[in-house]
Amino acid sequence: MTSPIAPDVIYKLKNVGDPALSPDGSRLAYALSWVDAEKMEGRSRIMLMDLESGQTVEFTQGTRDGAPKFSPDGQTLGFLRPDDRDKRQVWLMGAGGGEARQLTSLAGGASDFSWSPDGARLLVCADVPEDSPEGDGLPESVPRVTEIHRIRYRYDTLGWRGDAHFHLFTVNAADGKTSQLTDGDWDDYAGAWSPDGSRVAFISGRRDDRDIYALTEAYVVSASGPSIQSGGGAGGGTPELWSEGLRGVGALAWSPDGDRLLAAATDVPTGMVSWQSWLYVIQPGHEPQRITDDSIKPFVSFPPMNPGPSIRWQEDGRILFLGERRGESYLFEANVDDGGVHELYGGSRQTSGLALDRDARRAVELSASPSSPGDLLLLDLDTGASKQLTEVNAEYLAECPPATMEKFTFERGGFPIESRLWFPPDFDPSRQYPLVIDIHGGPNGAFYDAFATVQQVLATAGCLVLAVNPRGSSTYGDGFMTAVLEDWGGEDYLDLMAAVDLVAERPYVDPARLGVHGYSYGGFMTSWTLGHTDRFVAGVVGAPCTDLYSMYGTSDIGASFGEVQWGGTVADAAQELLFRSPITYAGNVTAPVLLLHGESDYRCPISQSEEYYTLLKRLGKEVEFVRFPGSSHSFTRLGHPKMREEYLARTLGWFQKHLFNSDA
Repeated sequence: MTSPIAPDVIYKLKNVGDPALSPDGSRLAYALSWVDAEKMEGRSRIMLMDLESGQTVEFTQGTRDGAPKFSPDGQTLGFLRPDDRDKRQVWLMGAGGGEARQLTSLAGGASDFSWSPDGARLLVCADVPEDSPEGDGLPESVPRVTEIHRIRYRYDTLGWRGDAHFHLFTVNAADGKTSQLTDGDWDDYAGAWSPDGSRVAFISGRRDDRDIYALTEAYVVSASGPSIQSGGGAGGGTPELWSEGLRGVGALAWSPDGDRLLAAATDVPTGMVSWQSWLYVIQPGHEPQRITDDSIKPFVSFPPMNPGPSIRWQEDGRILFLGERRGESYLFEANVDDGGVHELYGGSRQTSGLALDRDARRAVELSASPSSPGDLLLLDLDTGASKQLTEVNAEYLAECPPATMEKFTFERGGFPIESRLWFPPDFDPSRQYPLVIDIHGGPNGAFYDAFATVQQVLATAGCLVLAVNPRGSSTYGDGFMTAVLEDWGGEDYLDLMAAVDLVAERPYVDPARLGVHGYSYGGFMTSWTLGHTDRFVAGVVGAPCTDLYSMYGTSDIGASFGEVQWGGTVADAAQELLFRSPITYAGNVTAPVLLLHGESDYRCPISQSEEYYTLLKRLGKEVEFVRFPGSSHSFTRLGHPKMREEYLARTLGWFQKHLFNSDA
């Protein structure tokens, strides 16, 4: 007897991540994480797999170990583990086992690290906290005022930043002696050693207009500097700008000779590297050389919070990188000399991690698919053979089968609009089902061929779930992605409704039982939809932006993101911001609305839901508002397990109440 994927899936699923191959490709280290349901806490440990025998052992015994990386000789494994102050530090342990030793004691903790080519040092990205205020003689219980000196003084998930910044350090592997390479009133991260270990390339946002625009650059600095333990300052010398002509950089890799860099970046003035990037070859005194087109979106994450996967430029000229197109992930191979780019492996999945051995003959990918939230795959890059290495959720998914997916595409307004429709595992075409359209965030996000928990919970409970990538979605080319700029709720809304029209014509869809759900920009679009049509009988609005006028000054990215998306500041575009705000159309709402919002959300502040709730309530609409304490904008992925479960349970319960009963 099988069961649906219920909101308690939060406690059932295990996750694998942070794959790292030994230099000779014989062993794989990775992090295995899960939720301790009794203690309501996340847990993770490092696992070590022998790739020949498949034997896997639990390598570390910590409660939150992650980010393993082999030394260049393969004899030592470095990883991150919290210290007694709950700050993540770099620890080292022999690859054959033994006792782990703490290498770093950085005040703000480490977010990422990499080994030098000779294995003698590590490059560490660490949070440098703001200076503590000088003693004023008052008891600790007396509150102090806080000064704000910049627009970007806080950041969602990270919280209050003030004068805190991420910077780069080198650490001796033998004795932990630490030298600070970078310093300043900006963030430096994603460091990469040059092949000879003499220099470090890194990403920085140190332009004079950094407080207004989300721009990043690539710099190179000497890898030598005085020790901060001996009182020296930041000491790699003056960093040299290498990315002149580019507007944003998201990942870096060195050429084998150390003369050039490979950058995942953008040169579009209104673009952001997380929306659409290209691969460029860069070096001082030369124009950036673009080597990919926008049919491919090279994978970049959000460092320093989420270090990205490997990009590798091999001695034989091969460039290996993860890329995305049309909601699917691939491992690509490129060549600078002939300009060719082709797929090596992938499709029908979403890949978020890549590990390569020294010679790039073996690769391990971390990929999610429509039927799995994520597993590790071994790829032989010489033969093209692949092998699944883990099935960490096989038992659960056998008991709770996932929904199945159908993809379809239709043309609208000169663009192909791709959609995914999720069916209950026991789907019967002779019945009629409720339909929920799920709307992604961004607006420059995308739905992939991948397991999405909220879609699985709804579909396996007995409804159809429609996931559309309207114009504005990434992975479909730059023109498609930028079509949403200054047009929130315009043509993208019509794309969504056209997809609903097509699916609602199917005989097994009950057009009288339509629901809509979305989170972040999806929350904006859900509230926008409910104010522009009465065809939906229920809506769940997650962490929305409903009042763009007030969001401009309260969001952590109101200026850097909002001005590009909305067409200027409040002073420039006041009427347009009000016209594009769902709260303007609250009087038109007829469907019951459930608002779900984290109280520590700096991206789409909870005031956005407060404003919307107050007006809907004042107008006599049916509305409920649920607040999630201590929860940032990312809480549905990274937050407390109970809050994540509650989000799923509240969403499912709302639609069960209003849609699942055929008499609704």
